[in-house]
Amino acid sequence: MVSDRAIGIHDLSIATTEFVLPHTALADHNGTEIGKYHVGIGQQSMSVPAADEDIVTMGAAAAAPIIARHGTDRIRTVVFATESSIDQAKSAGVYVHSLLGLPSATRVVELKQACYGATAALQFAIGLVLRDPVQRILVIASDISKYELDSPGEPTQGAAAVAMLVGSDPSLVRIEEPSGLFTADVMDFWRPNYREAALVDGQESITAYLHAVESTWKDYTEQGGRSLDEFTAFCYHQPFTKMAYKAHRHLLNTCGYDTDEAWLERAIGRTTAYNRVIGNSYTASAYLGLAALLDQADDLAGRPVGFLSYGSGSVAEFFAGTIVPGYREHLRTAAHQEAIDRRRPLDHAAYRELHGRSSPTDGGDHPTPSQTTGHFRLAALRGHKRIYEKRWTH
Repeated sequence: MVSDRAIGIHDLSIATTEFVLPHTALADHNGTEIGKYHVGIGQQSMSVPAADEDIVTMGAAAAAPIIARHGTDRIRTVVFATESSIDQAKSAGVYVHSLLGLPSATRVVELKQACYGATAALQFAIGLVLRDPVQRILVIASDISKYELDSPGEPTQGAAAVAMLVGSDPSLVRIEEPSGLFTADVMDFWRPNYREAALVDGQESITAYLHAVESTWKDYTEQGGRSLDEFTAFCYHQPFTKMAYKAHRHLLNTCGYDTDEAWLERAIGRTTAYNRVIGNSYTASAYLGLAALLDQADDLAGRPVGFLSYGSGSVAEFFAGTIVPGYREHLRTAAHQEAIDRRRPLDHAAYRELHGRSSPTDGGDHPTPSQTTGHFRLAALRGHKRIYEKRWTH
């Protein structure tokens, strides 16, 4: 199940937004019992982008510490995964490439398939490293989850980015073969080009997700994967944290196990810590789960972790990774907590104002209000071009 050449995640860094909306503020506005949010969907707050933040600024913020630690010499590819694309032609990764000062001898590409995109990027990166073990690949997953105001999806909104450095002899996680794969044409969640907010069939999405869990596991076992008993924890895509519990309960039932709640909590609980307070970050979600697990768990050295990546529409993949001995020396636990703690709380009126902002389309000169205190900001839209500023150099 493990190739002779260990390849995987060498470094991992997260970023989120300037602002946060507590779910108590949302509940106070719409008269919802707070338990529906805190317990029912397992969410406490949601990250909200400032007017001058987007997937590029978050992606650059997540990747900058990796560049500061490892330099740029061995990075020849940047893969940017998102379903919040800002341009139909130009990759958001090209802006990040510029902001981070990466070498011109670099390939940059954007990948899309709903929330599954980051896993596609990770597997693409592994293939490149297999071809040339000296190379390291920068994988960035960055997304903003946005739904209509007062819609059922509103309390699951969020925003974050995860950057991963993928290479041989990784310091954090060795990614294993095989993968379990599944694709089906399902209209459970989609966003046409003419809409800023996604369209969701909530019940259909849950059904499709659970079907994908069952189907990817079936394929994974048929490909010779590990048995369920071998795994220490599972990192699921988390559109809301209770979905991870629902998914794992379904997997246990599929495999003929009782859904012991204590066992469920041990397998899932620590992976939900960041998603619970950030909200849905689409492509970044499963890897925020990994970051939370590594930052909070007891020593996981040598232990297998399962990953279930689901992207509506739908594509899913189940695969395994083994935590590398000595991984704790390479974690960014304090920085990750600081990224969450530094967010400034919004009241509901300020949140609605930010939610209602949309990009001008007339090609004029539109400076962006200066709100973020982060290292990168969207300074303006001018002549149909996005203008970014860097406030930090590595």
